[in-house]
Amino acid sequence: MSIDRASNALDHIFVLDLTRARAGPTAARQLADFGARVIKIEMPGDPMYGDMGTRHGPDFQNLHRNKESMTLNLKEERGKEIFMELAKKADVVVENYRPPVKFNLGIDYESVKKINPRIVYASISGFGQDGPYANRAGLDQIAQGMGGHMSVTGAPGEGPMRSGAAISDMTAGLLTAGGIFSALLEREKTGEGQWLHTSLLEAQIFLLDFQAARWLVNQDVPGQEGNNHPTNVPMGTFKTKDGYVNMGPTAAMWGKFCTAMGLEGIKADEQFSTPHTRRDNRDRLDKLIEEKTLQKTTGEWVKSLNDARIPCGPIYQMDEVFADEQVKHLGVAQMMHSKVRGDIEIIGQPVHLTKTPSRIAAPTPEMGEHTESILKEIGLSADEIAELGKAGVI
Repeated sequence: MSIDRASNALDHIFVLDLTRARAGPTAARQLADFGARVIKIEMPGDPMYGDMGTRHGPDFQNLHRNKESMTLNLKEERGKEIFMELAKKADVVVENYRPPVKFNLGIDYESVKKINPRIVYASISGFGQDGPYANRAGLDQIAQGMGGHMSVTGAPGEGPMRSGAAISDMTAGLLTAGGIFSALLEREKTGEGQWLHTSLLEAQIFLLDFQAARWLVNQDVPGQEGNNHPTNVPMGTFKTKDGYVNMGPTAAMWGKFCTAMGLEGIKADEQFSTPHTRRDNRDRLDKLIEEKTLQKTTGEWVKSLNDARIPCGPIYQMDEVFADEQVKHLGVAQMMHSKVRGDIEIIGQPVHLTKTPSRIAAPTPEMGEHTESILKEIGLSADEIAELGKAGVI
């Protein structure tokens, strides 16, 4: 019997999750969080995610809630046969192997399509399904570098800097989930599924968006701006009496910003009177602003500028993030009962469907926790399941 569903939105969708690491599991988690039945298929005895590995660490627990787990050795012919039996009934397959692996295993899109034309087959790779780099191993930091992100991150002159978050992984996973939703909707019209794929490299470039567009449209190579906004001035991070604050006045807020900061004297100064001149004189303007911000605490500036309807916020460490009253109000942290760790909090689904909301319906499964029940669903007896275990298939 399958686990409770996290939502009614996708409770008619059956997903086979062949993914590892982060990008693929993120895509599958989106489906699981909205009620799809997601079976995570794992290699028996996988040391990376076994009992003594990282399975009970924060990352794995956060990525694999609302899923079932079965072990299945796809390198064994019987393992492949069982996978295909499940694939006959599935709506979606998600995988993030290196591109040749699925073909070598005989579980690629065309092979699955022969037995299930309605299948939506989603692939994530490091660099794409073909081309000169297709067989390279892909990692988030490599994609951050090759996708241009590290060249625009960090302070000027200090060398390339990666983002603290795994942004190419997360973006690829979320884009894949969106692609799956689109393919499922298209299937409603045609009755046929399709293969969709993206890569960490494409996702990273897509995420750069406006910096990438600056090059493509104007042949402008953007550089590192540190905490400053690349084009809007003043918009950035400033020291306060007890820390730092982010300020984000738009061009239309210039006069109001000057009043709120007690800088009325520079409101009409020709050095700062237009967005262009403010950009040209950013260092001088930032110095004048910081002379003011150092006179009050971060909390005082956050209150006074927000009272003036000027975007402004503190810069939190992670403990402060989850202590914030708005974060608490939004319910970002949600409780999950882990069989090993007990009650823990993980990150909830941030997309709120008012009719069919998401919830943490089931904890992250133990490896192979649902193998026996899933095999019984497709007609295997207890003796047959025991033999599969002896043969290393499960």
